[in-house]
Amino acid sequence: MVAISGTVHPDFEPVREAFAENFAARSDVGAAFCAYVDGEKVVDLWGGEARPGVPWAEDTLCLVWSTTKGATALVAQILADRRLLDVDAPVARYWPEFATHGKDAVTVWHVLTHAAGLPFWEGYRELVHHDSTKGWERTDDIAAALAAAPPVWEPGTKHGEHALTYGWLVGEIVRRITGKTLGTYFREEVAEPLGLDFWIGLPAGHHRRVADLLQPPTLAEPELAEMMAELMAPDALTGQALLVGPRGGLEHLAEVANSANYRAAEIPASNAITDARSLARMYAMLARGGELDGVRIVSPESVAAHAAEQFRGYDVVLVSDKRYGLGYMRPCPPAEVFGPNDEAFGHPGLGGSLGFADPVAKVGYGYVMNQMMPGIQVDPRARVLADALYGCLD
Repeated sequence: MVAISGTVHPDFEPVREAFAENFAARSDVGAAFCAYVDGEKVVDLWGGEARPGVPWAEDTLCLVWSTTKGATALVAQILADRRLLDVDAPVARYWPEFATHGKDAVTVWHVLTHAAGLPFWEGYRELVHHDSTKGWERTDDIAAALAAAPPVWEPGTKHGEHALTYGWLVGEIVRRITGKTLGTYFREEVAEPLGLDFWIGLPAGHHRRVADLLQPPTLAEPELAEMMAELMAPDALTGQALLVGPRGGLEHLAEVANSANYRAAEIPASNAITDARSLARMYAMLARGGELDGVRIVSPESVAAHAAEQFRGYDVVLVSDKRYGLGYMRPCPPAEVFGPNDEAFGHPGLGGSLGFADPVAKVGYGYVMNQMMPGIQVDPRARVLADALYGCLD
């Protein structure tokens, strides 16, 4: 039996049972879950091991891969809400060097909805992936390479998740507008006002608190394993967009995530390091129209505009149907399900983490874990917790 720590409101006791069941039946090793309802924290649980022999503690942090994109979307939303960013404007308005190879027509909207046509660039592997644990901090070189690169497809004609480049593109726009990196801006404008333990670019003094991610198990079904191998081949569109190591595939995920270089770099699409409590609190603010505990981050009108569906259709990188708001992902059953309400928005992360806001039920949801599982859809463990949570609201 795994010891479960934390607190649960008496009306939400079934969530504790579901959380414990994830360890017993769904391979959780170390994890945390938190939920807010209408601004009140009703669940705050953690358990298991952060690394062999080290219990998951109240202040344990975890790398959450693409769950990062929700925080990055919020930074863009703040700038738009303050009229510092026009999402319909060309990227080149803020970043003049970007206007090469026809990219003068690429708008901020294209970037936020993964339609810019830059999920990777020629030389991507050599610049960032020359070693699986190094190169990630080369922000200036990465921005210059993206500015100089021709699009992989004509911007606006297709949507395909810019798994890593999304963050570098938004990050450079933010830096050109504010003079600050996206990680710094997020810390000053969101994390500190809301009291979040949430980092995009982790200071060295916090590395000891980070759980080590565990490599996903190999897919048991031969047909699925073969299909995934084809998708993740180094010359395939998906493989090039999601590549995190020089040798191709996803077999080096844990090696990359657990490296000091990757944790310390600012990769605003994929390397946020946080806890379930902070994810839930950030989304609780959005679920209540941009305000929590007297701290307003964005306007209610901004929340509605940025959560609204901008695209519904086939994602050529993730090879499945997706729905996007302005940087946020929207529910797209049967793969992406953020509770029962279609109005929910947020973002899952590779391997299992999830954060979302539900403005109908006023839910803020955060789940993090260190045992990654195969696949790039919402994880069954996260779904079980959402089902238990909403079952208590009925």
